[in-house]
Amino acid sequence: MKELLRELCMINGVSGDEDSVRELITERIKDVCEEYRTDSLGNLICFMKGRKRPEKKLMICAHMDEVGLIVTYIRPDGTLSFNEVGGVDPAAVMGRQVIVKSHMTGRLLRGVVGAKAVHNLSKDEREKAPEYKELFIDIGAEDKEDAEKHVSAGDCVYFDSEFTELGGSRIKSKAIDDRAGCAVMVELMHRELEYDTYFVFNVQEEVGLRGSRCSAFAVQPDYAIVLESTTAADIYGSDGDKRVCALGEGPVVSFMDRTTVYDRELYSLAFDTAKQFGIPCQTKSMIAGGNDAGAIHITGEGIRTLAVSVPCRYLHSPSSVADYTDIENTLALTEKLCEKVHEL
Repeated sequence: MKELLRELCMINGVSGDEDSVRELITERIKDVCEEYRTDSLGNLICFMKGRKRPEKKLMICAHMDEVGLIVTYIRPDGTLSFNEVGGVDPAAVMGRQVIVKSHMTGRLLRGVVGAKAVHNLSKDEREKAPEYKELFIDIGAEDKEDAEKHVSAGDCVYFDSEFTELGGSRIKSKAIDDRAGCAVMVELMHRELEYDTYFVFNVQEEVGLRGSRCSAFAVQPDYAIVLESTTAADIYGSDGDKRVCALGEGPVVSFMDRTTVYDRELYSLAFDTAKQFGIPCQTKSMIAGGNDAGAIHITGEGIRTLAVSVPCRYLHSPSSVADYTDIENTLALTEKLCEKVHEL
């Protein structure tokens, strides 16, 4: 699963440009999944036959898209104005290497995010955080005419970041949110399932939970388990609930975030199941963020929903850090919940 995660993280797929991610996932599941389709928005909806047909329908999902940037304008000097796709702090991109995907030529162009030289900043500019309007991407073009031969407004921009194993079981990469959830689902689809289950790989989560609105309506499950990555702030200087969750302490099961109040019975079931099978598990100590559950749980007549997340430091940045043991335990807990949900 780690090698699959590496492949998934290294593929570029911001919201609205998930085709390459979907193609790799399809290649990995086509031999074990007889029923799968892509809807009009780009969601990959899969049905896996289990040993039993349950009374209630279960959907497990994760999103394929990653945060990134998008070209908005080519400036007279050949540099590129840009904006965020998903929630990306401008301070996290300044000075970073990026890759511009030209939809005109199909080429991948390397560039650097630049800003006004320090010695030209006013006192006020030095004291405040940068804004996107003050940043630009330098691809080495001589002028606007030269740049227009290679790029155009609407081209996607990705962080130029490698998948790296750090000390112990830690990994660093872009797009761990939420290729970790995708990798867990692909692995689970290769195991023998007790009950029929839907697996859905959603698009455009980072820009408003858009794909999950459509896929949840199409599947109409009774239960949904959303696999995600969530912010861990377990670093020096963060105490108590400000830590949110911690690397190495297992998957994160949320009771509430900014888009969802989670099903209480499913929340308790997750911790009871983790305890029964000796799987480390933790909760999220702040009501913050959100995920596809926000759209799923209010679809149709309502869907009972649970979120199981991988704790991840420096989320929505070029260098997110996670603990691989948490991803393995997310897989273990999700596999058990696939059965336990049907015992409710």
